Amino acid sequence: MFSIGDLVVYGGEGVCRVEGVGPAAIPGADKEKLYYHLAPLGRSGQVLTPVDTRVLIRAVMSAGEARSLVAQLPELEPEEPPSPGMRAAKEYYHAVVMSYDCERMARLIKAVYRKRRRAIDHGKKVSQLDERYLKRAEEQFYGELSAALGMERKALEDYIRSVCPDWPE
Repeated sequence: MFSIGDLVVYGGEGVCRVEGVGPAAIPGADKEKLYYHLAPLGRSGQVLTPVDTRVLIRAVMSAGEARSLVAQLPELEPEEPPSPGMRAAKEYYHAVVMSYDCERMARLIKAVYRKRRRAIDHGKKVSQLDERYLKRAEEQFYGELSAALGMERKALEDYIRSVCPDWPE
């Protein structure tokens, strides 16, 4: 069980701070059931979720794990969908984003930027699907690393590029 003040990754919300653990103060809620009262770091508001939720909720990686991942970025190979086509790409991108695995998201980010570079070099447009999932992967990737390392996104991007000069801009 998480404690007040813990940083967690929660479903589609991304990184949240646990603001409280207790019953929900909403009419009709079961007063015996415990809820996490979460404050998303990326937006205002509050999220209530049962302590026994089936939605993914896990601790944010440690600062050491984040530094280790950043150190591995230069060697990480881009990971592309296993088969061609938009449907395969959508299924693959969705699976990666829903995994909330920062290493897989880093591989996806590298792959989409490489794909974007090839398209632009050949005078083609970049797929909206690629762009949409790239944005989601970047939000989750940078969100968790920012929380783990206590850095704002711009400072984090500068730090990553100091370790991995070819990291996509």
